[in-house]
Amino acid sequence: MYRQHFGLTHEPLGKQTPVLYDGGQLQRLKQHFQWLLEHPGIGLLTGPPGVGKTAALRLLAQALNPHRYQVIYLAETDFGRLDLYRALALALGLQPAHRRAALWREIKARLLELADHQQVLPIWIIDEAQNLPPEFFRDLPAFLNFAFDARDLMSIWLVGHPLLATTLQRAPYEALASRLHGHVQLGAFDEPAAFTALIEHALTHAGVTTRLLSDSGMQLLLMASRGRPRTAGQILRTAMQLAVPKALNHLPDDLIEEAIEVLR
Repeated sequence: MYRQHFGLTHEPLGKQTPVLYDGGQLQRLKQHFQWLLEHPGIGLLTGPPGVGKTAALRLLAQALNPHRYQVIYLAETDFGRLDLYRALALALGLQPAHRRAALWREIKARLLELADHQQVLPIWIIDEAQNLPPEFFRDLPAFLNFAFDARDLMSIWLVGHPLLATTLQRAPYEALASRLHGHVQLGAFDEPAAFTALIEHALTHAGVTTRLLSDSGMQLLLMASRGRPRTAGQILRTAMQLAVPKALNHLPDDLIEEAIEVLR
């Protein structure tokens, strides 16, 4: 109802947003993403919740040629390491073995087949990676060792909260840290000018042609969302829904405040 009322093609800052605002952060991620396509390895993407880490990787992955790359997304990370490798095996079209040694052999054989016979590079995106078990971090370098460590047959993106980067700096994970090809950090849009540009970009691309918020309303939205796109989008959506029964075609400050209270 609110989308029709405001003439929107999609929810501003929602999950179906086709074009993300790039205030400079995404360009570095695009560069590292391309590097890991050309030179497979491990990438690290961190940032607080709601800043668009998963959305950015999703859009980058969607643009890939499916005949050259197989994207495997995993978000269920609060399990044992064997469960994680079984999930990978299933995504690769295998029937997972019960023992880890056999499971590893099967997965590695499949990766070799993809590389040598199909010229396909798997890209394993592991979201919420701060929840991965410690033994998975210790195992991963050995799992990625092919042909006396002379070949790299898949790329992995570890995606998680800033705590993840701190975890990987610990001594037990030195082998894994040494294999990282880069660390990209996404932050909140906590500067007023950057936040305003984010919101205006989101509204314009969603089909809004008039000004919906006052300067003070934009400031209210910034403070309540702490510059995080996900929270800002939730507040905007709620405010638009509240505007419909009132027949408003803009979002006055008191409506923004009401939306904030509804979500609190």
